[in-house]
Amino acid sequence: MSRASLGLLLGFVGVCIFDGTLPFTHIAVEHLSPLFVTAGRAAVAGLLALATLLLLRKPWPASRQIGTIALTALCIVGGFPGFTALAMKSVPASHGGVVLGIMPLATSAISTLIAGERPSPAFSLAALTGAALVIGFTLYEGGGSLGRGDLFLLAAALSSALGYVLSGKLVLKGMAGWEVISWVLVIALPVTIPLALWSVPGELAAVPPWSWIGFVYVALMSQYLGFFAWNASLALGGIAHVSQVQLLQTFVTLLIAAILNGESVAPSAWLVAGVVLLLVIAANRAKVGRLKQ
Repeated sequence: MSRASLGLLLGFVGVCIFDGTLPFTHIAVEHLSPLFVTAGRAAVAGLLALATLLLLRKPWPASRQIGTIALTALCIVGGFPGFTALAMKSVPASHGGVVLGIMPLATSAISTLIAGERPSPAFSLAALTGAALVIGFTLYEGGGSLGRGDLFLLAAALSSALGYVLSGKLVLKGMAGWEVISWVLVIALPVTIPLALWSVPGELAAVPPWSWIGFVYVALMSQYLGFFAWNASLALGGIAHVSQVQLLQTFVTLLIAAILNGESVAPSAWLVAGVVLLLVIAANRAKVGRLKQ
């Protein structure tokens, strides 16, 4: 299997793990505050990451990498989880899954600015078409305007896209994918642990088990283990190419939301997801160049 193919395969594995983020977050915030879900998931994942790094005796990152790691933490430990938790208080997970279809375009656009990648016109056309389709669907469902939940979701998409590109750059410079997310979570612990303790529910027993299941999923799978496959995929397949696999997340999130949350998914949503899937295939057949560093 070629590096590009392996990158796409690992990207798909990562996306499958991330697919459950919105549905499980929706369950978690029904009885837990968005602040606790955001800080708590990062604190739990961060403690697990710290134990892993200590067990494997990994050295502290180089000083030149600390700034990038800290900015990555701001994006994928604070920004994306926080904005999605707020969004899930007002919009269905199925709707959020479609809106987050903008992430591949955002990731590709940011990769051209800070990662030195230069997509071909065919790639850009496929990515722009997919993004336009997602935005059009969002406006259609919102009666021609964007609601507060939509704005939170768009902010989440931008935060995640920037975090993905920064993570990819760290991997390209020699850090293992699992090591990148581990250090990102560990560096955030001085903030996430105090916030988690401050926002923890007063009566833990009053929180239904189902909400705790949602919390555990986003803490272990979405915040930590999913990035093992995802960060490695960005290095193997290229940030722009692999980012288009995220469009599959829309389709699978709709399916999970229908099964897990009992949401009724409109035929138009499935149609949009299907067309976007075809655009993923078209985008990944197009070339992406790289500027000389």
